[in-house]
Amino acid sequence: MLTQAKSSPDFNNYLAYIFSSGAPAPGVSMTQQDWHGVRSAAAIMLKNNVKNGFKQIPEGSIQLIKLAVPLGIQDSNSQIRSLAGNIATEVILRGGLYSWPELLEELLKLLSNQGGQVSSEAQEGAMNAMVKICEDNFKLLEKEHQGQRPLNVLLPKFIEATKSPLPKVRAQALTAINVFTPRKSQAMLTVIDDLLQHLFHLSEDPSTDVRRQVCRAFVRLVETRPDKLLPHIQGLVDYIIAQQKRDDDEELACEAAEFWLAVGEHDNLWQALSPYIGKIIPVLLECMVYGAEDIALLGGASDDEDEEDREQDIKPQFAKKNAKRGLTGEGAEANQNANGFEKLNSMDEGLEEGEIDEEDDDEGDENPDEKWSLRKCSAAALDVFANDFGGPVFTSILPYLQTNLKSADWPQREAAVLALGAVAEGCMDVVVPHLPELVPYLISLLEDPEPVIRTITCWTLSRYSAWAANLQDPAQKQTFFEPLMEGILRKMLDKNKKVQEAAASAMAHLEEKAGKHLEPYCGPIIQQFVLCFAKYKDKNRWVLYDCVQTLAEHIGPVLARPELSSALMPTLIDRWRKVPDQSREMFPLLECLSYVAMAMGDAFTPYAEPIFNRCVNIIHQNLEQSLASKTNVEYEQPDKDFLVTSLDLLSAIIQALEDSKASQLATVPFFELLTLCMEDPADEVQQSAYALVGDCSRYVFEKMRPFLPRIFNILTKRLDLEDILDEEIDSSFAVINNACWSAGEIAMQYKQELAPFVPDLFERFVQIISNPGVPPGVNENAATALGRLGLYHADVLAPHVSKFAQEFLESMDEVDPSEEKATAFKGFCNVVALNPQSIEPVLLHFFSSIAAYPGLKGTEHPINQDLHATFQNIIKLYSSIIPGFTQFLSQLDPQEQAALKATYGI
Repeated sequence: MLTQAKSSPDFNNYLAYIFSSGAPAPGVSMTQQDWHGVRSAAAIMLKNNVKNGFKQIPEGSIQLIKLAVPLGIQDSNSQIRSLAGNIATEVILRGGLYSWPELLEELLKLLSNQGGQVSSEAQEGAMNAMVKICEDNFKLLEKEHQGQRPLNVLLPKFIEATKSPLPKVRAQALTAINVFTPRKSQAMLTVIDDLLQHLFHLSEDPSTDVRRQVCRAFVRLVETRPDKLLPHIQGLVDYIIAQQKRDDDEELACEAAEFWLAVGEHDNLWQALSPYIGKIIPVLLECMVYGAEDIALLGGASDDEDEEDREQDIKPQFAKKNAKRGLTGEGAEANQNANGFEKLNSMDEGLEEGEIDEEDDDEGDENPDEKWSLRKCSAAALDVFANDFGGPVFTSILPYLQTNLKSADWPQREAAVLALGAVAEGCMDVVVPHLPELVPYLISLLEDPEPVIRTITCWTLSRYSAWAANLQDPAQKQTFFEPLMEGILRKMLDKNKKVQEAAASAMAHLEEKAGKHLEPYCGPIIQQFVLCFAKYKDKNRWVLYDCVQTLAEHIGPVLARPELSSALMPTLIDRWRKVPDQSREMFPLLECLSYVAMAMGDAFTPYAEPIFNRCVNIIHQNLEQSLASKTNVEYEQPDKDFLVTSLDLLSAIIQALEDSKASQLATVPFFELLTLCMEDPADEVQQSAYALVGDCSRYVFEKMRPFLPRIFNILTKRLDLEDILDEEIDSSFAVINNACWSAGEIAMQYKQELAPFVPDLFERFVQIISNPGVPPGVNENAATALGRLGLYHADVLAPHVSKFAQEFLESMDEVDPSEEKATAFKGFCNVVALNPQSIEPVLLHFFSSIAAYPGLKGTEHPINQDLHATFQNIIKLYSSIIPGFTQFLSQLDPQEQAALKATYGI
């Protein structure tokens, strides 16, 4: 009946009626509790219909929904009120904030409770709905509309609502305010002093929910207005310590502990904590000990190596995105928490408040180590303080370590090992004298009867692996590094799965830190990995893939040695054959094979063709499924990581093999699928697709040539900044970053044939490098590609060179010397040579760039020789048209003048 009803145009009217009716319809025999269940189901269905098919809902039904929502917001049942808020924000998201202006007015009216006639339930429902609207529409609320910014009206109302006698309203009002505290909007700056006074007043509120939001507000104000907090730092320290020590509410204590992280990571504010370190660190150490409930769950864990993993234990992991040069220009892993303490995001982000995940029925079994907690937050704060203050932090924890590292009470022992690991990076200099004693003791703890101790010891040893790996004395390396590495490798085959996981993660970290130092030990390391593949269950196998790819990344071509590749590859190929196309294990396996292929180079040839073809097939299947899901609700949208990891492995194989062998693999269907991926709605798929386009232009260009008109039509549209600057979407910038890079690579190969696309590309690149809202790395890639256009199309760019010369030179100042930079500068010189007078305002900067370009004179690299000759010609050109050229160059820095004289004979 329900399936039949869904086809009716009045179905949403029916759902709105059911959800907003406080009692069953006449003749319906049902308890009030059961009726609430029916109403909740109707509300969730209605919200999903609005979310997935808003444009298909008739206007009359939309109006009926808008009448039903305020009734639900004022309902006596809290879940109905919450679900009404979900529907409200979904309607606003789909229809626009200003398509329903009367809702905000009605909510504010309920909140103000003028005349005292509004029920407490209605006030709570209104504030709850307002929070959701703010969370989903914060940018729109900050923007001016018809001469007004809604936030200018809303923020004072929210601050006033923090005085409500209802604790839930006070807490929700602060929650709404905290949506905007991290943002430096004019509306927030206007009310900041008033807000601070209310926060100080609410800091002693009897409601823990309110105090939790107070702590969160202080944390967020650290970034936006640290100057406002600085005069109150002593009181804030005492307050945060008091909240962190609340044994009755860990969530409140954790919110408080976040304050130390925020302040410790702030460039200027952390120094203000210096007088209070002696008060703060003992609290952090105390909070790093497992609580009673966690001890009951963790203590005496059994050997479980033979138990199969439950599906819900395998947390979703996300593929690393293929980026050509980092967005910051530094090549850092954006998603890697530098201090090693991962703050796990909620895995039920698709659910709204008031909705229940039917599959999540094992929440009570959640491992304490798999959630962000007071313990983790305190350890992360200790790490940050160690990096801020260095030695004094270790001095302050030394007595604690001496007392607890050998404690008979395992939770105390575990916390001491955690503390020792937490201070490793910041306090290394002062810890080093103690390491000859500490490291052997830690290695002995790898045999501790408590698996929790063995687990944390793996992590702490990994934090000191860089010290051990870089020991110069062979005897010391044999005494410390080899036993440390052997101990971690041994624990990879522990009988407890959590210890296996910790040891595998520690090994990956050791590989990063030791790098080439591992070459003599690769044989035994790979042998251990092969044993682990035979033993591990699903979850730990994912970590093991990371170990293999990290080793491949850091030892590189060494992996191609027959004795190593013959030991490793049969195991990886065995997994490759066993893992089905639809399995999520494909993600780490494909990613691992990408690193292995890059390390082995042409030695990967025997495995390349079947792997390449299967990746193409996986892409084909997923694109078909994605298309089917748009037209048939029975088909689920596939996970985009299947596309991302497949595209990245194809990139790696094309780079690894000799060009002739790679060309044999790059068939017509491959390029047709690649162009479809360039237009995929997911940014992460586009990002990897554009990286692959650039790699194809380098290694299999002739095979790609017939597809270039289509590729450029797609690429040029994607370089348009208009859609993403307002949204500030990092993933979209990452796509543009790779699109710029690939365009520059194609320009090098396509040469004069690029002519039809040059005017559009030129216009896009100039827009990008001229816009201050673009991240530095994207700017640099765009400038490099722009310069490369000048190699074969200088005549097109020359009339416009004055429009972009300054931005080009500023961008090039930030790019390290490379083949890409050399060719970009040569192209720019070609352009300038055709219109030399037009860059007079930046001519000194140009000669400064020439003087600063290193390593050209006497180099054998043909690109550098070419650029040297190009610079020489430019200098000759300007010396002929500038009277008193030597006098003109005397305005440069003396070092730059000397460099020009030494390199170009000026």
